Amino acid sequence: MKFINNINNVWRKKQRPSTDENWSTYLFFAVLRMVLVFIPQLGYVHPDEHFQSVEIINGDHFQLEHVRTWEFNNTMPMRSMTLQFLLLRIPCSVLEVVAVYIKYYFRKDILWSYTFLVFPRLIYCIVSYLNDWSLYKVCRLYGLKHEIRLLTMGSSWVMLVFGTHTFSNTIEMTLCSLLLYFVAECMITTNTLVYKKEYLEEKYDKASSIGERVKIWKLKNSLPSHNFNRLFIMASLCVTGVFNRPTFFLFGAPMVFFWLLRGMGSKAVTFVHFHLRMLLFCLSAIPATVFFIICDSLYYRYLTAGEIHMMNVDINNFIFTPWNFIKYNLDSGKTAQHGLHPRYIHLLINMPLLYGVLGVIALATFGQLMIRFFRGEYQALPRVQSIAGLMSASMFVPLFFLSLINHQEPRFLIPLSFPIIILHAPKLMTGFCSQYPFRSEHSLLRWLYQNILCTKASSKQILRFWYIANILLTVFFGFIHQAGVFPLAQHFEQAVKMKPDNQHLHLITSHMYSLPLTFINLPSSQQIHFNRETGQRFKRLKDFYVYEYGNLDLGQLLEKLILITSNCEVKKETKKLHYRTFLAIPTSLSGDLNYALSQINATFFQYDLKRIFYPHLSTEAFPNAFARHPCKIDPPHWINENLEGTCFIEQDPALNFAYIMQQFSSFVHQFGLALYEFKLKRWNNVKLGKFKKNEKCYVQIK
Repeated sequence: MKFINNINNVWRKKQRPSTDENWSTYLFFAVLRMVLVFIPQLGYVHPDEHFQSVEIINGDHFQLEHVRTWEFNNTMPMRSMTLQFLLLRIPCSVLEVVAVYIKYYFRKDILWSYTFLVFPRLIYCIVSYLNDWSLYKVCRLYGLKHEIRLLTMGSSWVMLVFGTHTFSNTIEMTLCSLLLYFVAECMITTNTLVYKKEYLEEKYDKASSIGERVKIWKLKNSLPSHNFNRLFIMASLCVTGVFNRPTFFLFGAPMVFFWLLRGMGSKAVTFVHFHLRMLLFCLSAIPATVFFIICDSLYYRYLTAGEIHMMNVDINNFIFTPWNFIKYNLDSGKTAQHGLHPRYIHLLINMPLLYGVLGVIALATFGQLMIRFFRGEYQALPRVQSIAGLMSASMFVPLFFLSLINHQEPRFLIPLSFPIIILHAPKLMTGFCSQYPFRSEHSLLRWLYQNILCTKASSKQILRFWYIANILLTVFFGFIHQAGVFPLAQHFEQAVKMKPDNQHLHLITSHMYSLPLTFINLPSSQQIHFNRETGQRFKRLKDFYVYEYGNLDLGQLLEKLILITSNCEVKKETKKLHYRTFLAIPTSLSGDLNYALSQINATFFQYDLKRIFYPHLSTEAFPNAFARHPCKIDPPHWINENLEGTCFIEQDPALNFAYIMQQFSSFVHQFGLALYEFKLKRWNNVKLGKFKKNEKCYVQIK
């Protein structure tokens, strides 16, 4: 016996370093997630991360100039603001109070663009750790290895990027993880108690004496109740998820079904319990639903305090934002405005993009389950009331229905992170499989699995590939993709403070994401402000204008620029309002801009490159390694009197080392966002808007 114990101790010592290493690595990534908030990540994944949360909250609370998108109009609001109010608006009130004391005692204003970006992300990052907690709790409940699963979640770029950005999908992912934990806990509790109850009933029937039966009867009655465990909190979570994003219904439905189904098939749980659970679940969802409806109605001014006081309230005073969202998205013509995608995008592109090798394994597993199902091998499928069945349904059911929607983005799938990691994370350490995933006797498949996919060497390569892919995606989406937008906003935050009072700033943007105005820290021109020092109320005049033209052709963009400049000149002559005009485009279009200016022969313009914000990559204007530019990134003042009506003629370059280095330098410089300032040289002799097309270029007619 002592010999066996010694062997067990030795085996545990050998196993402990690997476990400790995984745990330490997870802690590193968990801390890194928080560090990436404060660096901060300048990457701009999608406009919704700002315009569906931060832009509205910062604008409303701090009374800043902001863009209110169509989803938040009072006519047909489609986004609930209740959860955003609880998560961001209340903490912003605390931040504002702290900022007042810091400014008073330390003479430092902390309410600036960096704070407006980082503070909401910090809150979302803290909320994202609930995913880790839920994963750990489920692993402990079912005796699963939590170290490798936590490591997988912590090192995933989904958590490092999406977990720290202010997406509604990030909240949806957290709510799904919490709901899965509560369902998994209720399932194991019910299964355990049902087994004990049936065991005691069997013992009761076999008992030979009355005393023994009384003892067993007392034990059976002492068992805790399990039919309605976590009922109210789960119903409230589902309501919160639906009001946050109505697509939560697709993720939550299979989870709630498993909660309703637990224990079925035993004597202790019947269809009466199933229907009673369903009824009480719906009733428990009413308080949260009423709370969200009232809060949203108050926010969008459908319901006012005066109407409540006068008891003048009817059904028209309440709004149900999820229904507006669903009604809008049922119209295929409206959803087409946001982009149409093939049905297979989620399966073939978004899943591998988000989860890499784990996404491929999950899809292969789905194929395996389908093959077994159609072959009638039902015993090889996960049991309905098992943790594997719960996670499989929570992954494949929403994936199937989301694939039927014609607008598909990767962020829509991030709530699948929890079930994918629970089911497949250990494969990063053990390899693809211990058995063939498809029961095929084909010799090529057998050789492939035996010699490549199912070896120890392949497991090391899988883990290495996982790290490399997630690091690259974190760097790309966290620090490169559209990363020049926030520095551009910071630049104009300082420019607005330094400009004269009678000067207006006009910014034209193209081939980049929308600029969040709250990061420029401009007091709103629509609201009345209060000066604490003088006690006066005032309304600020608008002096900063943004014109966003998406992917407009540069020739048409210059026509817009000329039109804006002409209007500014009229105001300058009539109202004595000076102005400065700026254009922000990716540096990959700098050569095209020079060429477009030469085409229209705009000799009345003088433009200077003020600054380049690195790094910045816009997929709408991807850098071209083989492009030949007539001018450099920092263009000389090539427009002069002698070049009117002419165009550049590109010379064939000599292929040598200097040319190769020049092209390489040009390619590197294309990963930036260029800010140009345009000045009018001669206004009196210019007749704008009249151009005649020449054979090779546009010549201005005067």
